[in-house]
Amino acid sequence: MSGFDNATAAIASVRRAAAADRYSAMSFDVEWHPLAELAFLADDWRMLASRALEPNVFYEPGFALAAAPLFGADARAALVWSRAPRQLVGFFPMHVERRHYGVPFAVMVGWTHPYAPLGTPLVDRDMAEPVVAAWIDDLAADASLPDLMLMPLLAQSGPLATALADVLARRGCQATSFDRHQRPLLAPGDSRADYFQRTMSSKRLRNMRRRQRRLQDLGNVAIEQATDVNAIARGLDDFLSLEASGWKGRAGTAILNDERTHTFIQQAVMALGNEGKVLVHRLLTNGKTIGATLALKSGDTAWGWKVAYDEAYADYSPGVLTVAGLTESILADPKIARVDSCTSANNTMALETWGERLTMADWLFSTRANAEFSFGIASRMESLRRAAIAAAKSARDHIRGR
Repeated sequence: MSGFDNATAAIASVRRAAAADRYSAMSFDVEWHPLAELAFLADDWRMLASRALEPNVFYEPGFALAAAPLFGADARAALVWSRAPRQLVGFFPMHVERRHYGVPFAVMVGWTHPYAPLGTPLVDRDMAEPVVAAWIDDLAADASLPDLMLMPLLAQSGPLATALADVLARRGCQATSFDRHQRPLLAPGDSRADYFQRTMSSKRLRNMRRRQRRLQDLGNVAIEQATDVNAIARGLDDFLSLEASGWKGRAGTAILNDERTHTFIQQAVMALGNEGKVLVHRLLTNGKTIGATLALKSGDTAWGWKVAYDEAYADYSPGVLTVAGLTESILADPKIARVDSCTSANNTMALETWGERLTMADWLFSTRANAEFSFGIASRMESLRRAAIAAAKSARDHIRGR
């Protein structure tokens, strides 16, 4: 098998090189614009999203433009355009942090925020490496920009990461990754009918079915999926109310606790809902919503974005049952190939229902071949920064556990 794998990798490398050569003569224009001012190219932007090498709904106009006033005040986007024909083929949002490590040491950082757990740029799948190369070359040529880039939350073995690694290697740039971790993924393949039986232990499956039966003892139980914009709006309202009624509401971190966050979420969900890119599932008992999930989708990919449940029904695991309902709906839709849980590796609700894993990492790389010194410093400082954050979290958890 190792010989076969090596041959397959060699063929893939030759194909990527051939694609790079095919577009090597193609000229690209790279433009920079404030992220919040990109509504004028929404149509081109959506077309690029439909052709993306890796979909990222959080970087689509419906979501990103709603988030920009709250989370993107200093964010800019590098737009890569092909010349013949002229079309948008790359979208790379980022901002410059002049004191990323608490000292005067500048680093470019890919744009993410607490509601966008994915940093994969949108790149045309038919010319991925040349577009990435044009972007890197533009960064390297601009003396006003730092020579270091930190791109958070990339799929470690995805096609975008592969294209980026190849471009950096050809240019002699250095790269390393941090915080490699896995998060639950739903990727059923062709065997969808028996997914729960294949991915869940018999004990977990029995427990889930037992919870369903116990809940049914209380009365009529149903899972409802929103199928139109009005239903999505109602489902969003139910989700927000459930979230605010639980521990997030008590902690002051629920969406309804902050007017600007509430406005952003409503705008993003309804904008994507009008494009058919929102899935809302509600778990109801006797007509009362006790669990709700918000999922987003683009192309053949979906994201299990948010879950909320009524804590008064915690003994019945309404969050798990609602995620199970979402899962059954997705398994019945062959157009959706995978669902990213958007959670940590130890998220109970996703772990109990989804058997696959997606490896994520943050990438630090130099944009110029002669940046060994600054890259070395940044690598060490990044390691120290993350160690300090981990220590602070551990101390916080220890205090809370007392």
